[in-house]
Amino acid sequence: MKEIVVFGIGQFADAAWYYLTYFSEYKVVAYTVEEDYMGEIEEFHGRPVVPWEEIEKHHSPFHHGMLILTSFRDVNRLRERLYRKAGEKGYPLISFVHPDSTICTDRIGDNCFITEHNTINPFVEIGDDVVIWSNNHIGHHTKIGDHCFISSECCISGAVTLGERVFVGVNATIRDNVEIGEGCIIGAGAVVTTSLPPDTVIVPARSVIIPHKSYELEKI
Repeated sequence: MKEIVVFGIGQFADAAWYYLTYFSEYKVVAYTVEEDYMGEIEEFHGRPVVPWEEIEKHHSPFHHGMLILTSFRDVNRLRERLYRKAGEKGYPLISFVHPDSTICTDRIGDNCFITEHNTINPFVEIGDDVVIWSNNHIGHHTKIGDHCFISSECCISGAVTLGERVFVGVNATIRDNVEIGEGCIIGAGAVVTTSLPPDTVIVPARSVIIPHKSYELEKI
């Protein structure tokens, strides 16, 4: 399954093209998106864009793998829906792990996308359909549920449990031995020191911008 189809024609599909082209053995042969969102686009990175509703007619699941790489829209439910539908269509779902990440576990599910400079300790378990962007630390014995999205520069300490569809924002920190319920949103820069029930949203205090005095004087 070296030839694959990527879902999407936006920034995440751009990233997928770059990483897969330069850091994997996979060859992207087509892109697909739901017909209502195709517009007039017929090609992306020189490859055909095929309606999702009829992708298997053009690129058979018997000869092609697939990668579903979309944003964390609707708390990752969009990617989960497409992931399940791709499975129903019969596509093997590939995972990508950047060679410049340090991975000390082989417990990584399918349709995972792990970019550069991540450190993933021993005994970590990563579910299906998980996106882990760059420069994160994921501590030993941590369990990451299906359909999660971890941004960049995050520190997830040892023996943390993330439920399904958790989103972890840039530069967030989660202390050891806590459980994060499914559907939680942990905002950028948050520090989580206790377990969270499902669907909790953590938003750190927002910065307040105070104009410089000279600006105020100019208005007088």
